Amino acid sequence: MANVTFITAQGVTTELDVEPGINLMHAAVSNGIYEIVGDCGGSASCATCHVYLAPGVEDKLPPPGERELQMLASVSSERRPNSRLSCQIVMEDRLDGIRLHIAETQW
Repeated sequence: MANVTFITAQGVTTELDVEPGINLMHAAVSNGIYEIVGDCGGSASCATCHVYLAPGVEDKLPPPGERELQMLASVSSERRPNSRLSCQIVMEDRLDGIRLHIAETQW
């Protein structure tokens, strides 16, 4: 398992141990992190799992695909250079210790 820390806009942190192969939206939703909505179930078609990557994380991830980029264009909170959809981040051992700041609003 690898560790991920979710940080809400209010500064509440939740650490989870996540099995490799699980996307981080599913990990958040199934562990009661209600600030991540995941309305589409993880198909990158709703943009309700918007997060900001902490510094140093971006280099560990593949760049966002075309579908994710399209959805990031319609997020309700400010889109930043480090914006990602958590449904498109699949846990791997090399991501152990990843920190994600949850966007203030998802709708």
